[in-house]
Amino acid sequence: MIKKVLSAAFALAMVLTISGCSTMHMGWTAVTKAHTLDDGAMPAYDAMFTKVAEYGDPARAMMKEWKVQDGISGDDVKESITVLADEYNMRLTGYVKMYTKEDAKPDEVMEARIWSLCNLTTAKVFLNYSRYYGGFMPCRIMYVKYGNGDAFLVSMDMTLAIHGGHTLPPEMLKMATLVQKAMEGIPERAAKGDF
Repeated sequence: MIKKVLSAAFALAMVLTISGCSTMHMGWTAVTKAHTLDDGAMPAYDAMFTKVAEYGDPARAMMKEWKVQDGISGDDVKESITVLADEYNMRLTGYVKMYTKEDAKPDEVMEARIWSLCNLTTAKVFLNYSRYYGGFMPCRIMYVKYGNGDAFLVSMDMTLAIHGGHTLPPEMLKMATLVQKAMEGIPERAAKGDF
C-alpha cells in the first residue's frame, strides 16, 4: 500500500514539474508558456511518467513492443520488415545482426538484430524544422530473442516526438503521423509473420 502511494506521489510530482506547476526548477516563464504546448503533450508526458514510476525503467517508458509469435524466426521477421517497409513508404537504410549466443540462459538475450528505416522526404522537412529531430533518425526496430524462445520487436513510441512540444504545422503533423503509423504497423505485422 505504501509503495502504491509513493509511486502515485512520484508520478504526480513528475507531471506537475513537467506541466510547469513546480516553479523551483522551471520558473514562471515555463508556467506561462505551458499553455502553448500541443494538446497531446501533457497526456503523453503523464503516460510516460506513469510507466517510469511503475517499472523504474525510462527506456521502457519510451518504447512500444510486440511479442513475436511462436514459430516465427529472426529471418522470417527480417523478410517481413524488408517487404513491409516498401508498403509503408519507408526506406530500409540499415540492418545489423548484432549477435547470437546459442547457449543463452532462459532470461538472457540469445539473438539481437536491428533495422533502420526512414522516409527521406519527411526526414528533410523535420531536419529543416529542427536539427534535433535528427536524434530520432533513422527510425529503428529491434529484434530481441531470449534463451527461453520468447522474442520481441521494440520500437520508439513516437507520441512525444510528435505531440511533446508546440503543435506541429499541419503538413508536418500529417507526415509525422504517417511515419508513426509505419513504425507501429511494420513491427506489429512482422511479429505475426505478415507480408
